[in-house]
Amino acid sequence: MNEPTILVPGFGDDIRVLRNLTAFLQKEQLNPYPMSPQPSNGVVGIEVLAAQLAAQIATTFGPEQPINLVGFSMGGLICRAYVQKLEGARRTQRLITVATPHQGTWTAYSYNRPACLQMRPGSEFLTDLNQDTSALEQIKFVSIWTPLDLTIVPANSSRLLVGETLSIVSPLHSLLLADPRILRVIGSILRQPVVRQAEPANLS
Repeated sequence: MNEPTILVPGFGDDIRVLRNLTAFLQKEQLNPYPMSPQPSNGVVGIEVLAAQLAAQIATTFGPEQPINLVGFSMGGLICRAYVQKLEGARRTQRLITVATPHQGTWTAYSYNRPACLQMRPGSEFLTDLNQDTSALEQIKFVSIWTPLDLTIVPANSSRLLVGETLSIVSPLHSLLLADPRILRVIGSILRQPVVRQAEPANLS
């Protein structure tokens, strides 16, 4: 049986933005579970949303249940905070991010809200998150991005020097999860076998 795949939307979004992806994964029998930490408009920090996600996962599934994660835009950072900071790597098999500002985005200067401050290039939050990516090395991590993205600026800030990076030329950030090519790639990744890496030894 396939692991449940948690789908997490991005800034200003809820599960409605996930409807095409959810329908596709249901058709492919890939067990989608949309979860939408709120409020997603930036008024709370990403770590708050990650804690919500952790609580939702804990109450929905047993403690030994492996999961997959797919995060769209800011949702990818929520997933990363869960995996890297809240011990989510222990149960996560695959993490796929789509158009996530791993290195920040200049459009985050549009609002002076906590999550927007965190998504600015060089922010303390992103610096800390990117400083130690060992948790991502333990799982299958894939970042999907489009060079035509006008929401993640520069678009290549969706790239991260860990795991796998896939570039798909798709024109609109808001419609990426409706692009059949991206849906097929996500489905393909979720079907790939995962070889878990050993957790780093605790030398303390």
